Amino acid sequence: MSRFNYCFNSCCLKGLCCQRLGVSRISLTFILLTHISISNSFYIMTSVPSKIIWIRRQQCPCGDWKCYVTYGDAEETSIASQLVKTESLQSKATVAPYVGMVFKTDDDAFEYYGNFARKNGFSIRKERSRLSPQLGIYKRDFVCYRSGFAPVRKKPCGEHHRDRKSVRCGCDAKMYLSKEVIDGVSQWFVVQFSNVHNHELLEDDQVRLLPAYRKIHESDQERILLLSKAGFPIHRIVKVLELEKGIQGGQLPFLERDVRNFVQTRKKVVQENDALLNEKRENDMMELLEACKATKVADQDFVYDFTVDENDKAENLAWSYAGSVNSYAMFGDVIYFDTTYRSITYDMLFGAWTGIDNNGRPIFFGCVLLQDQTLRSFAWALQTLIRFMKGRCPQTILTDINPGLRDAIRSELPSTKHVISIWNIQPKVSSWFCLELGSQYADFKSEFDALYRLESTEDFERRWNQMVSIFGLGSDKHIALLYSLRASWALSYVRGYFLARMATIAYSKSVDAFLKGIFSAQSCLRSFFEQVGFEANIQNQPHQELQYMHLKTCLPIEEHARQILTPFSFNAVQQELILSLQYAASEMANGSYLVRHFRKIDGESLVIWIPEDEQIHCSCKEFESSGILCRHALRVFIDKNYFQLPEKYFLSRWRRECPLMFYDDHSIHDNDDEWFQEFQSLTEALFKESSITRERSDYIRRELAKELTRLLNEVRNMPDSDGAPMDFTLSPTG
Repeated sequence: MSRFNYCFNSCCLKGLCCQRLGVSRISLTFILLTHISISNSFYIMTSVPSKIIWIRRQQCPCGDWKCYVTYGDAEETSIASQLVKTESLQSKATVAPYVGMVFKTDDDAFEYYGNFARKNGFSIRKERSRLSPQLGIYKRDFVCYRSGFAPVRKKPCGEHHRDRKSVRCGCDAKMYLSKEVIDGVSQWFVVQFSNVHNHELLEDDQVRLLPAYRKIHESDQERILLLSKAGFPIHRIVKVLELEKGIQGGQLPFLERDVRNFVQTRKKVVQENDALLNEKRENDMMELLEACKATKVADQDFVYDFTVDENDKAENLAWSYAGSVNSYAMFGDVIYFDTTYRSITYDMLFGAWTGIDNNGRPIFFGCVLLQDQTLRSFAWALQTLIRFMKGRCPQTILTDINPGLRDAIRSELPSTKHVISIWNIQPKVSSWFCLELGSQYADFKSEFDALYRLESTEDFERRWNQMVSIFGLGSDKHIALLYSLRASWALSYVRGYFLARMATIAYSKSVDAFLKGIFSAQSCLRSFFEQVGFEANIQNQPHQELQYMHLKTCLPIEEHARQILTPFSFNAVQQELILSLQYAASEMANGSYLVRHFRKIDGESLVIWIPEDEQIHCSCKEFESSGILCRHALRVFIDKNYFQLPEKYFLSRWRRECPLMFYDDHSIHDNDDEWFQEFQSLTEALFKESSITRERSDYIRRELAKELTRLLNEVRNMPDSDGAPMDFTLSPTG
């Protein structure tokens, strides 16, 4: 069947190319732009939301309300990723559906047929379904969007109504499904299929304008509402979105009319449901408080606190768990305070405190819900965390760029080092300068990355001024913001701050995966609270790596380190040992050493050796930053013929002797202490001995599960009570 084209000249975005078709533009306009239902997913909810919607904060930390940040790695803000995903789905639907085709679910069938429809110039809708008591829904009818005929509506007398023509023309294209249960498994079969249309099909670049394919994503909704509130007209809002996304005019996945309808609908919804939404927020906060109280009754070690506003209603709320508090006692030297997500439903900011354990896994310390991002709210959150953690402040805290949070840290944690990780800065650098600098951005990004890694603050200051001058950014507010915060992110300033290998992309991805597990669809704050508890329990479960660690250098230092460190920390030391073999150390008159690479790929490092105390200090400050000795210091130890590193250079937080379970002093009876100590000692010895050879490791993997299963079965067969119950609780913190 032949297709027809639209005219997309700048003066004609609404209809057909009149010269080619000889028909009215209006005739096609109503086909494409009518049939718009408020129930489409891109319109804001017309009633109280049925689930909590969490999105990344987009407001720019520069303080300009008109400025926002896109997260280049976030699927929700990337038009390119949406297009790639759509193309991938379409490529799978190259084969036309046929009678007998099988799908696992009716949703899979609808998605497949929808992709086929889009590729072939039309869209589909769900028509009828049939229900039975035994099978539930057992038949589904999917039809072309122009199937059937619109019902005739009577016009009320005395009222003027637009005479809108329907897009439906009795098209017979369809796909009918029937469900069958085979061996207890439900499957959907195509029982009827027709691809015969009685209307023209659309070209690839026009089919996206059909209502079924026009979507306004949640992140774009927030931006549209912000610009609308600022007084931007609709056509300017569309232009701003196109410029910010770096796409050509008319290439957004929605139309100007969609934006107008969305803004109008949202305003109407806000007016009608504002009181209802406020009531829901208040009720849900009360339910959340009740859930915290109930958890406290069941577990005395659970901790929570909240504030109330001038109307005596709950405002901010923070909580943590017994296992989290115990984990903090061992791994709370460095924490990350993530505040990048907020709830659209409740207009609240979510903050999570996380750390890293001896196996390199993120651990959960606690979380907070805040009504705003003021200095007062952040200060209360930090005070509450320290109170939860029995007054112990972290050595270092990592955060995103947030002036209010920065000031709160200075006020409440004056002895704590504040670091803004580079993986929090990079998405903003791209958002701020990519479009502004255009073709120069690649050179700018390269220079910015080099600046970040400089060792000397003097070199940083000099090259920063050069970069600003070369790219003409002297008056740029974002450059000024980054420069004002340089003492918190540039390596030349933060080198030597203890970060425990948390300022890495790998750790960032792990935390993001943990948070996405928390932000699964929830209907209320109470269910969200339960989800946080579930994910935190999983994250903080004791975790002992049963991993065979190969020796790669045959150095005695490596063999000794393998017996002490976890696989995560041993791999780091091993990598530094391997690299140390590529360096040469030259002893100076004062007993210090200059260590350089044999190819001089990096600068010299000064290593100071104090033999009396077996102390070593390197100018790169890797040990001070990560707790892992650097290649330069290891080179000196090797030259000094050390077979084992001094114990002080195996930090307790990286040792594998951390027991499988930690417990509070009050949680077990004194007469059980010896039993637990013996259990921990045996466990440590088992894991040390099993890591020596692969044969030992494989044997333990095989036999340990059998033996534990046998013991568990024997214990379960014992009487439930012998009249002397043991009253103690174990709290995992690994």
